[in-house]
Amino acid sequence: MTNTPPPPPGFVPEPEETETEVSAPARDEDHRFPCDECGADMRFSPAQSKLICGHCGNEEETGDPNPWSKTIRELDLHAALSAELPEVEMEETRVSSCPNCGAQVEFSPDIHASECPFCATPVVTDTGTHRHIKPKGVLPFQLDEPAAHSAMNDWLGKLWFAPNGLQEYARNGRKLDGIYVPYWTFDAQTRSRYTGQRGTYYYITVRGPDGKSKRVRKIRWRNVSGNVQRFFDDVLVLASKSLPKRYTDGLAPWGLSALEPYSPHFLAGFRAEGYQVELPDGFDEACDIMDAQIRRDIKFDIGGDQQRIASVNTQMTEETFKHVLLPVWMAAYKYKGKSYRFVVNGQSGRVQGERPWSAIKITLAVIAGLAVAGAIGYFIAMNQ
Repeated sequence: MTNTPPPPPGFVPEPEETETEVSAPARDEDHRFPCDECGADMRFSPAQSKLICGHCGNEEETGDPNPWSKTIRELDLHAALSAELPEVEMEETRVSSCPNCGAQVEFSPDIHASECPFCATPVVTDTGTHRHIKPKGVLPFQLDEPAAHSAMNDWLGKLWFAPNGLQEYARNGRKLDGIYVPYWTFDAQTRSRYTGQRGTYYYITVRGPDGKSKRVRKIRWRNVSGNVQRFFDDVLVLASKSLPKRYTDGLAPWGLSALEPYSPHFLAGFRAEGYQVELPDGFDEACDIMDAQIRRDIKFDIGGDQQRIASVNTQMTEETFKHVLLPVWMAAYKYKGKSYRFVVNGQSGRVQGERPWSAIKITLAVIAGLAVAGAIGYFIAMNQ
């Protein structure tokens, strides 16, 4: 890249990717689509929603024109929790496991040495297999890398007290990786029986020690009970531990109505992470999310000015789930021995990330603030 500023002191350069003779696992072959014209690998283009050959420009449509093929079939949750899913719903893939953050990421079979896209730790890409439930849905990338870079640059421009060299290096000297991050979605019909109390405000007039009257608010409580029900559709739970949850939560909302049935075409040219949060743990988190919403529903049903919930008994039926992949553009880099990350929602362009602070900029800002405060104080003193 021309006119790229040198990295600031403390940056660790990324290791060069080297090619080696590695046998291609079956799943990796599914993600490679040779061009009919020249034989080069085609990549999925988010901007055009097509497979594009970067060598000769040949294009190939993806997807199925049959509208019925858009249906994504949910899986029975109880069958999965009992390890009774049909074998056709399972798969085994070769992955690289990062020794630092634990990410399990699929790599192209012709790449032997690289770095973890989540934390920039050098890894060797010939480690182990991951047996897991197959993805049922994928949310295709809608932003290409230049658009994700633009979103990241806008976000970087709003950072205060970040080192100048870091900003320039991250903007110009760093390639973003497109990663499909795993999530669980859960559906359930819930019916909840509750008991509690409804509080209603009323006011009395009292005379204070000074002899003046004032109104005092009181609450009258009344016992209540009732039922609420809600159907939860696509309660989303992150199935990765490779990124801080506060950043992935910050990428929401996701437009899950745009989910497509899983097809390897969408992964051409991208990487996919294997899930690290197992289904039972994911369902426990989904239950916490649903319970919080149910309690909000109960308080609304109780009404009044204040509400107390004494007990809730919830029954769930029609519990289903699916494993889905959501698109994230990611840049991981090291500064003074510590990893920092930018993540960009590959659908909406929302950005989250980590950043170091510039001690020099903070010191200068403090000095400038003290100088301004001193000048103001001197001006006030001279005018008294």
